[in-house]
Order: sequence, then structure tokens, then C-alpha cells
Amino acid sequence: MIDLHSHLLPAIDDGPEDLPSALNLARHAVASGIRISVVTPHMDSACYDNRAANICAAAAQFQRDVTERGIPLQIWPAAEVRLDHQIVSWVMEGHVPYLGMWQGERVMLLEFPHSHVPVGADKLVSWLRKQNVRPMLAHPERNKDILRSIVKLLPFIQMECLLQVTAGAVAGAFGPFAQACAADLLARQWVTVLASDAHNLTSRPPELEPGRAAAALIVGEEESWNLVRHRPAKIIGVATV
Repeated sequence: MIDLHSHLLPAIDDGPEDLPSALNLARHAVASGIRISVVTPHMDSACYDNRAANICAAAAQFQRDVTERGIPLQIWPAAEVRLDHQIVSWVMEGHVPYLGMWQGERVMLLEFPHSHVPVGADKLVSWLRKQNVRPMLAHPERNKDILRSIVKLLPFIQMECLLQVTAGAVAGAFGPFAQACAADLLARQWVTVLASDAHNLTSRPPELEPGRAAAALIVGEEESWNLVRHRPAKIIGVATV
């Protein structure tokens, strides 16, 4: 399986604090059936001032660390980009490491605040589309505005945004409300991929299979594998694993 959203890199954001912790996450990812982890550190000018250069360097070093220890996990660099006043300059100056490509456009993992869908977010998305960037909205099933009313997503669906739902949410790890919202999104066929959003081994482990199995009960077995294998592979441009 391919995990398109994970925080495995050590000491770069709110993921693992050190290399031993990061390596334990990598081992757990492999044990849970993940073969490629796209590492997506936060880009957030208020908290984590990451850019493509330092993210790619950190990912390359972590790949060396993982390989030296015989852990069969491929590490790919990208970022989880917070909706931020600096996004325009980040895009224009080439600071964003993208997830990959979708229908000829670069795919940006875009995060809204957990509390709400900001006013003007639709205008930003429209601007991104004009820059040949396709936003993939991170974990919409945990956004409080969307939990209150799923129609908050409609403008973004109409602008052909992709959606990344957290695998753990589908399996119930984030509570009944997030689980119900995730199920609704799946039933509407709005979900592009499932990803772990892994941060640690306790509450946010790098696992996809429990969510995939739960999704299969909603969308069927074939589509459940599209969510964790075929579609992520298409985005990053590799053969299905």
C-alpha cells in the first residue's frame, strides 16, 4: 500500500521527536503493509517554517537511515500545506513539494484549520487551479464546519478538489462523528485516497488496512484498494504496489 499523508520525519514538525522514534514508525508502517510513505511535514508560517529544500533533504537522509537498517520502506517527500497567507508566494517561488500529478496538474496536500473552513478558501482554491495546482484537501472528516454540515465541501467538490480521508477515521479511531462523516464522504464517492496522517505509535499510527477494510463495507473491495494502492500510485507516478 501507499500512504500519501504521513509525519515520519524526525524533529521537523509534530511527528516523531528523534530518529529512533521515526525508525519505529517506519518499521510499523512496513509491518502494517505500507511500502511507500509520502512524508508530508507541515508547512505553516506560524509554527513550522518548512520549505521544499529542507523537507527534501530531511527525506533523503531518512531514506538513508531506513535503508541502512534494512527497513524496506520507500520515502517520498511532499508537504501538508496549511491554508496560510504565504501560500501564494510559496507556490510562485517554488517552495512547495507536491504529492505528485493528477490529470496534468500538480497535487498539493492542503490543510484547513480543524475548527472551520476559512472565508475565502474557495477563492484560494480557484487561484491554485489557475496555477495548474490541484488541491487535495487533508482530512475533511475532522473539520468542525464540515462535521456540522457536509455541504461546506460542495464548492471545493465543484472545483474538482481531491479529498484525502484519514484511514483511522473510517475505522472509528477519531470517534463516531468523524467516522460517520468519513462514511458519508465515501458513500458520495468524493474520496480520492485514504492515508494514515501518522504522527506516533499510540494515537496516530502509520496504518491503512483497518480503514481500508472498513471502507470496503461501504464502497466495495475493488474501490477500497483503489483508495490505498492504485490511485496513490497514479498520483506519485509509480507502478501499483
